[in-house]
Amino acid sequence: MKYRILLTVISLSLLLPQDADAQEAHGGTEADQRYGVTEFSVNFMREKPDFPEELGNQLLMGTPVKITGREGYWLRVVSPEPYQAWCVEKGIVEMDREEARRYVSARKYIVTTEYSHVFTEADEDSERISDLVAGDLLRIAFKEGGGMASDTARKCIPARKKGFVKVLMPSGTEGYVRRRDVEEFGKWAATREATPGNIVRTAMMFLGIPYQWGGTSVKGMDCSGFTRMVWFMNGVLLPRNASQQAMSGEKIPYPGKSGVEIQEGTIRSYVAALEPGDLLFFGNGQKATHVGIYIGGGQFIHASQKVRISSLIPGEAGFYEHSSRLMWACRVIGQEDKGTGVTSMLKSPAYFPGEETGHE
Repeated sequence: MKYRILLTVISLSLLLPQDADAQEAHGGTEADQRYGVTEFSVNFMREKPDFPEELGNQLLMGTPVKITGREGYWLRVVSPEPYQAWCVEKGIVEMDREEARRYVSARKYIVTTEYSHVFTEADEDSERISDLVAGDLLRIAFKEGGGMASDTARKCIPARKKGFVKVLMPSGTEGYVRRRDVEEFGKWAATREATPGNIVRTAMMFLGIPYQWGGTSVKGMDCSGFTRMVWFMNGVLLPRNASQQAMSGEKIPYPGKSGVEIQEGTIRSYVAALEPGDLLFFGNGQKATHVGIYIGGGQFIHASQKVRISSLIPGEAGFYEHSSRLMWACRVIGQEDKGTGVTSMLKSPAYFPGEETGHE
C-alpha cells in the first residue's frame, strides 16, 4: 500500500521541545503550534479535505496529533506514525502545547474489547455518548474530581458504579463505560507480552473484519493496518505501511524467486524455518505491497478482502492466489527497541512521555 509519509518523527516533535529552526520549519514559533487529540472512536484521515477523497489512515480515540493546517472544517494533522492527512474538526479536540502534554501524561483506560460505548449514566439503557473500539483511550475520572492537572496522581481512586467506570473523553465530556471493557492503560501496557501465542490469538480475534484501504481498526483494516493493530494490542508499535514494516525486525530471506510459481519443496523447507508471529511480505520483487502474519503449518492470517487465513502450500485448502509474490519474512517478536522500527508502547512519548505519567 502506497502512502505519503512524513520523515519527521511526530512523537518527539509533539511532546519534546524544539529549537527555533525546527519550529520555523514546521510553521511558526512554539506559541503558534497547535495540537489535538482524537475525539471520535475512529477518525478517518483523508488525503485531501473532502469526504470523497482517498482514506489514508485512521486514528483511534485518544491519539495525540499535531495540527499543521486548516481548510474549512477540515484540519490537516500529523499522527504519531507519522502520517499527515485531513480530519474533520469535530473529531479533533484542539489544544495548545501544554494542554497536549498534560493530556498525554494523564492516567487513562484502554478499550480491550472489540466494541463498546460511552453512556451518560452507569446504565446500558441510558443515552449513548459515543461508540468505542479496541485500542481507544479515555481519561480516568476520579472520585475526588479534578482535571488533567491531577490525573497523574497515583493515590487518586478511579470512580466506579454498578459495573461501570467513569471516564472523560478527550473533550472533557463525562460518561460511563462497562468495567469489563477497559483496563488501566499503564498497567495494561506494562503487562503486555508480544509472544508468538499472544500475537496469533489476537490476530484470530479479527477474523472476518472487512478489508478497508487505509483502515487500522475493527471498523475495517488494510493489510498493514491489521498487523499494526495486532501488535498494538500487544503493547508494541509497528510502522504504518507494508513497505516500512518489511524493513523492521530481523529479515528471513526467501530462497525462491518472487514472481515465479511457488515450488512445494522450496516453500515447505522455508516455512520450517519460520515461527508463528513472523511477518510475511509479498510484492513486486522490489517493494513489499502486502503483509500477513505466519501462524504455523504453512498458513498465515492477513487482511485481503477480509481478515482470513490462507496457505502458502500449493494444493492445500485456502492456497493464497498471490503466493508467487512472496518476497521474505521478518521476525519482529523480540526486536523491540533495537533500532529496527519496532517500538515498545511504554517507550513511546506519544503514549508515555517519561516519569510524569507515574509509570515505572
